[in-house]
Amino acid sequence: MKILITGAKGFVGKNLVSELQNRNYQELLLVDRDTPVDLVNEYVLEADFIFHLAGINRPTDISEFKKGNTDFTGQLINLLVENKKTTPFMVSSSTQAELDNDYGKSKREGEDFVRAYGEKMGAKTFIYRFPNIFGKWSQPNYNSAIATFCYNTARDLPITVNDSEVMMNLVYIDDVVNELISALEGKECRDGEFCYVTTVHKQKLGWIVETIKSFKESRTNIEIPNMGDELTKKLYSTYLSFLPEDDFSYNLKMNVDNRGSFTEFIRTENAGQVSINISKPGIVKGNHWHHTKNEKFLVVSGTGVIRFRKVDSEEILEYFVNGDKLEVVDIPVGYTHNIENLGQDDMVTVMWVNEPFNPDQPDTFFVEV
Repeated sequence: MKILITGAKGFVGKNLVSELQNRNYQELLLVDRDTPVDLVNEYVLEADFIFHLAGINRPTDISEFKKGNTDFTGQLINLLVENKKTTPFMVSSSTQAELDNDYGKSKREGEDFVRAYGEKMGAKTFIYRFPNIFGKWSQPNYNSAIATFCYNTARDLPITVNDSEVMMNLVYIDDVVNELISALEGKECRDGEFCYVTTVHKQKLGWIVETIKSFKESRTNIEIPNMGDELTKKLYSTYLSFLPEDDFSYNLKMNVDNRGSFTEFIRTENAGQVSINISKPGIVKGNHWHHTKNEKFLVVSGTGVIRFRKVDSEEILEYFVNGDKLEVVDIPVGYTHNIENLGQDDMVTVMWVNEPFNPDQPDTFFVEV
């Protein structure tokens, strides 16, 4: 199956091409602004399916809207009609096609060409009026406000918000790509003459901006955003894709003493906290118990023993652990416990606790095992 994709180097096109290749679609006919006209025409006549994603969003001159969005679509359609082709044709339009601005008008006229082609030739057509699309490989100050917000926030550049109460309708690039491939496979979501992406996120502009700002702050406060919220999860992935290439890493605050170190790695609102504990040879840490706070210990390097004693008992339990056999040890409430490094090298332990440390309510009581 030969699949033609116009705008193949653009935001949506690049993501679509990548996923089609992931799914083993081999014969992709890729068109961008540098593709010679003769080759474009050749591809149009060869194609078994056409994704028409090329378009103009932010021209230097208003006349480019018509040239890039209306006229180019017309040229592709006319070529199909002249050669009596009935190739399935998908066109990327915009919700702004409902508006009476130059961009919306150019998109609406492009839709008209596709609609007429379907009616005249009996070809299957797919008209998608996309709202704001966001995700990796989008361009700041071009594709979407989300791209600009992420790019600027990652670089400490200012963000302009005229009305934080504005409600935005957003679709994520992966959801868009999955829907387009479903259309290719004859399983599109359709409502009358228009097709659509099923998952649309609606949220206020102010919330979006503050959420993106929190992603940058998370490197300092080590708080992981709420990944249970789909929009937050997708915004965070988008934000990370805009990090400067010399700024992928960040330092953590290490609490170091002669026993080793203890470093908080991740805090979450609902899923606890992760820390890294390094113990020098012969060092014992812990000797405390909790009412409700509970932990999991995972020794990833070195050799040690984790000891337990129920606070109202004399019996001591021992669990021997080492980094050669990864084994999680639960730390139940009501047991005082410690961990000792039995080896000759530093012992490294990943520690999870069900709640971030609260100095006002530490729930930690020091008692020797």
